[in-house]
Amino acid sequence: MTFSTTFRAAFFASATLLGTAAMAAQALVPAQSSINFTAKQMGVPLQGQFKKFDAQVSFDTAKPETSKIHFTVETGSATMGSKETDSNLLGADWFNIAKFPKATFDSTAVKALGGGKYQVDGTLTIKGNAQKVSVPVVLTQSGATTIAAGTLPLKRLSFKIGGGDWADTSMVADEVTVQFKLALTGVGKL
Repeated sequence: MTFSTTFRAAFFASATLLGTAAMAAQALVPAQSSINFTAKQMGVPLQGQFKKFDAQVSFDTAKPETSKIHFTVETGSATMGSKETDSNLLGADWFNIAKFPKATFDSTAVKALGGGKYQVDGTLTIKGNAQKVSVPVVLTQSGATTIAAGTLPLKRLSFKIGGGDWADTSMVADEVTVQFKLALTGVGKL
């Protein structure tokens, strides 16, 4: 091996390691992040939120298609601001946290759409029910923080959320809208 070949090999190995280290350093900033949801009960919109969640993100701004996202939500952290409602959310008819304490999302594809917009495809699993979803995400940056924001409409009955008497969609609509804002550090320039 010549010096030039050795130098190039070392350079590319270092660049790969630095790139991997930079992506590994990406982290969720929980205090600046939120996951909210809106459901309708008898036609009246009700707001809720999840207080505990985490994300492992490896987002490559130069090659978004190589990016990976794993997201976990503690279903027992769901709240709608009422003790009675919150207690119901934890039970077997709703999130059944005793058996399914977490919901997860694992990306399978990330596609750049231009202008900071991305389509993230993956598998969302709630109460052991896995569904393919396509999530529209908008990325913005301010200093060292990248915000990933979006809205995902879901059908709760597809995930067996709200069983028994609660399966009646005239009482609680099947449609639920999830809004998320995730603050991340360590993401490269868009």
